[in-house]
Amino acid sequence: MAATLCRKRPSPLAGGTARVWACAIVYAVGKVNFLSDKSRKPHLGAAELCRLMEASQASASAKSGQILDILGAMPLDPRWCLPSRLADHPLAWMITVNGIIMDARSAPREIQEEAFRLGLIPYLPGADTEGVQPPDKATT
Repeated sequence: MAATLCRKRPSPLAGGTARVWACAIVYAVGKVNFLSDKSRKPHLGAAELCRLMEASQASASAKSGQILDILGAMPLDPRWCLPSRLADHPLAWMITVNGIIMDARSAPREIQEEAFRLGLIPYLPGADTEGVQPPDKATT
């Protein structure tokens, strides 16, 4: 997320302190992945996160909102989902085939391969996922 924000022109990271931006990025990724939800693991409340990173919660919260707006990210956004949760993430696998929304994991292999080639799914189901990225995502 930091690298993506650095590539934005003008980069929002150019102003403000690095500590607050670092905390805001973790805060934003945490929002997408429900880090503050006590029923999930890992779990860390926003106040504790900011205390550990020595940043103002008000500043980190405001900047994380700015980050999510800039990136068009939202809770459950598969682009910012923890890799350990992608296999079970329903939105990461939804594709449209002939106007019908379907789970790519149940599609024929040739459709899965095309969806992966187009960057629509995170990896090919059943494949070794270590370091595998769709061609158009590998350089972003």
